[in-house]
Amino acid sequence: MSPWISAFRPRTLPLALASILTGGFLAAAVGRFNGPVVALAALTTVLLQILSNLANDYGDSQNGADSIHRQGPLRAVQSGAITARQMLRAMWGFGAAALLSGLALLFVALGTTNALLILGFFILGLAAIWAAINYTAGANPYGYAGFGDLSVFVFFGLVGVCGTYFLQTRSLPPPVLLPAAALGCFATAVLNVNNIRDLVSDKLAGKITVPVRLGPLGARRYHGLLLAVGVGCAVAFVALTYHSGWQWLFALSLPLFAFNAAQVFARQESARLDPLLKQMALSTLVFTLLFGLGQVL
Repeated sequence: MSPWISAFRPRTLPLALASILTGGFLAAAVGRFNGPVVALAALTTVLLQILSNLANDYGDSQNGADSIHRQGPLRAVQSGAITARQMLRAMWGFGAAALLSGLALLFVALGTTNALLILGFFILGLAAIWAAINYTAGANPYGYAGFGDLSVFVFFGLVGVCGTYFLQTRSLPPPVLLPAAALGCFATAVLNVNNIRDLVSDKLAGKITVPVRLGPLGARRYHGLLLAVGVGCAVAFVALTYHSGWQWLFALSLPLFAFNAAQVFARQESARLDPLLKQMALSTLVFTLLFGLGQVL
């Protein structure tokens, strides 16, 4: 099981859950928290994240991005610990599991009375599965054209937060878009650190990520911008919905983001950037817990 657990990339799972937790906290803040809905949303998201990780392992091995020039940990298919056929079967399994979990989520949250709403969320779920697989796998992986950042922002931010909130409250006030955008920026920042680390190998493989387009310095400036915009969205949300000083509790997480931004600029060697992936993901989780708790209090 060790190669499979490694291929699941457990360190990415807290980041995947951050948007679901934020949607749950925001619903709790208005007295509409629904435990089963949040639990099923979390399960569906974890399954989608694992599917995305497996597809990324499979797709990069097939398209040449996992080469000797790559600075990150050795991938499962690249090392031969898992064959491409086995990985493809696992992708089918997790895709089916995510679909079933998503259907259970819709049944618990929406019942069977609003067919149009159910259809809309079902299509959104299919889009999430497609996005998870086709980031680096498939005939025309969009991650190789530089659209991975947009996908992460949409699904890890807007869809995760707003979808979880709506399924509990049946409403979507415009201010909720601000914390959703903040989570999207932080998740995109994690991907950006990953892509800065792999800039050389991605360029050689024809994987035109944002750092490949911007270059090392431009990509680091972009990273700082993502963090600044994310924090700004959180500040704007509190300013618009202010009730108590507790809402500023998330400010305790800001030194973590400042440290991450400083280290991304300071560490010029690609191999030294890898620990910052975990640090950025954990910083996002800390922000989520402090932000959510502050809104509830």
